[in-house]
Amino acid sequence: MKMKNNFNSYPKYSLLAKCLHWSFVVLFAYGIYKQVEDLSDLEDLSLLKFEIFFAFIFLLFLAFRFVYMTKTQSSSLPDNTSRVQKLAAKLVHFSMYFCLFGIVSSGLMIGFLYWFGIKEGYLIEFSIFVHESFFSIIYWLISLHVIASIYHRFKQDGVWNSMVPFLKENKTLIK
Repeated sequence: MKMKNNFNSYPKYSLLAKCLHWSFVVLFAYGIYKQVEDLSDLEDLSLLKFEIFFAFIFLLFLAFRFVYMTKTQSSSLPDNTSRVQKLAAKLVHFSMYFCLFGIVSSGLMIGFLYWFGIKEGYLIEFSIFVHESFFSIIYWLISLHVIASIYHRFKQDGVWNSMVPFLKENKTLIK
């Protein structure tokens, strides 16, 4: 039996929400690409200033995106989605924001410690540990997020179409 899926009945994210999502992906990828490999590279004051500037821009962008998404957008999960799945989606999204905030905050801590001449010792080692831990966690969360997106693509429930501008879902579901 064929069942028409009315994609218009699910909340759609705004164009700004979609732009924020995909530009955030690009900004994060850029941050990974240009990451500091060796802490001694921060001896270069212009690099250190750039890293701090980039972190502040990233933090402002993250805060704006969080406020915008939580105040103006609603989930695109269908109404019949289980409470457990809705909770898991919310947990992954909020955890991603938290980890990204942790990455930026610990990165800024490392930068400022280095700026003030604290290049060794417990405080900088702890900051590096926290920074690397948040990175490990965010990779798992991003993986879960992508897997869930692909799951919804195959489920064809409108969630994929709400954020992804390519490989659009069919408008007819077979149940």
